[in-house]
Amino acid sequence: MDEGEPLIAGGFTQGIVRIGDTVRRPLRPFSLTVQAYLAHLRDAGFACAPLPLGVDDQGREVLSFVPGDVASRLPPEETSGEKVLVALARLIRSLHEASAGWVPPPDAVWGGSPANAGRPITEPTELVSHRDYAWGNVIFRDGLPAALIDFDLAKPTTRVYDIANALWYWAPLRDPRDRPPALAGADIPHRVAVFADAYGMTGQQRDGLMPLAVGMVRRYHADSRASAALDPVWRKAWEEGGGLAGTPAKVYLPRAEAWVREMAPAITARLGQPG
Repeated sequence: MDEGEPLIAGGFTQGIVRIGDTVRRPLRPFSLTVQAYLAHLRDAGFACAPLPLGVDDQGREVLSFVPGDVASRLPPEETSGEKVLVALARLIRSLHEASAGWVPPPDAVWGGSPANAGRPITEPTELVSHRDYAWGNVIFRDGLPAALIDFDLAKPTTRVYDIANALWYWAPLRDPRDRPPALAGADIPHRVAVFADAYGMTGQQRDGLMPLAVGMVRRYHADSRASAALDPVWRKAWEEGGGLAGTPAKVYLPRAEAWVREMAPAITARLGQPG
């Protein structure tokens, strides 16, 4: 039996292997909902995500392998240019266009962190989308974002939330001490505006972006703290850190919350200026 080549995810999902041109993942309660969403994206012509291939005889979810370079394994200076922001914004816009109009099945189950998995969705939503544009979930080809993987956190959301999540990682919306060195001194309002222009954000979306981002980062902080008390993998990220910056979540999240709140007016003002 081919046990496959182990694939290292972002640290929160174990047991992922590659066998040939497929990826096998442990089946979770939300896996079949995600496969239904990926099938819709395929049928809508969005070719920048894994193809859903059902469940194998070992009870594992099967997806097509997406070739390319995972952003988290590239040098930060290769993922920090403005051309990267433009390409990612256009990729997400294409995803949103393909997602629009899809109605999830009545028995849909959505993933989440240990602290919020299974909670009902109570806020207004527009579409189902990815919602987790971490460096480990973006595939580069020829130096630019070209595909998305790991749709575990996909669920009904809004375009502005999805954009804010992408900017959380890629602007990034972080205190300078917790950014990759190539972005420590970056002009974040300018980078947010570059992304917004490439996506084609409306005036209403631009006005709402930073108020939403302030609340989003506050929830990330509270959710990570709560999840650390429930799960050892989350506890390790909370206490020890990881990723590109390497800072423990208990340190960088409160700093990010304060920084985003302080910078929100300047970013909103920059978004209102002509490109």
